[in-house]
Amino acid sequence: MAAVPASAPNPGTNSAESANGAQGASSRTRTTGKMSIGAVLNELKQEFPDVTVSKIRFLESEGLISPSRSASGYRRFARADVDRLRYILTVQRDNYLPLKVIKEQLDEIDQGNAAGEGLASVTPLVTADQFRESAVVTLSRSELCDRSGIDESFLDSLITAGLVKPDTMNCFDGDALLIAETAAKLRDFGLDARHLKTVRTAATREADLVAQAAQPLAKSKGGKGRQKAEEMAREMTALLVTLHGTLVKHQVNKDLGR
Repeated sequence: MAAVPASAPNPGTNSAESANGAQGASSRTRTTGKMSIGAVLNELKQEFPDVTVSKIRFLESEGLISPSRSASGYRRFARADVDRLRYILTVQRDNYLPLKVIKEQLDEIDQGNAAGEGLASVTPLVTADQFRESAVVTLSRSELCDRSGIDESFLDSLITAGLVKPDTMNCFDGDALLIAETAAKLRDFGLDARHLKTVRTAATREADLVAQAAQPLAKSKGGKGRQKAEEMAREMTALLVTLHGTLVKHQVNKDLGR
């Protein structure tokens, strides 16, 4: 599927559409072949049982989709709009991405800047390749604070909580930068370094499980033992992070009554 831009926006809500959305599941505009919101809902519900007319309208209000309107004000969805909705619902369900991030991805696709198959390209939540060793990054305290947007006090709280650790030269690596950036975003939601200690504890326990499984292979005789152990560790880490993320997502949805 190629990258598909959204249809031209036409804001506003027709009250009759609200009453007839779900009932008009088979209706289409005869002259254009575009689908009503009810027809779109009927198609998507087979794959996304939780989708509603209100959900579709919300995504429109947030600027993620822009169906056209008939002369009487009814929403009319082209196939490109339905593909776009399916993409949004898929990455929300499988990757648990926030709408802000999804919108950024869609903007990249619309501008032709996204690699791959456009809306057909949905990246898995976590892959083993994401745990390959990255290029070495060395940052001083001030560089880490500048690049992550945190102050020295918050950095000290992350160090105290065991979330980041300077090396012997009091410098930090790329992982510390990502942790600091993520912690800063979570702080905006009211979670400080003390709250994030529970995340560190869970990560340590999961890392111990990976190490217990991979270390015997790393110590085995043969020149490829360590390389095989590293590949095994990456695969296990990806699976554990996916499992962890899915369990958190499931519990959050449960707590919110979904």
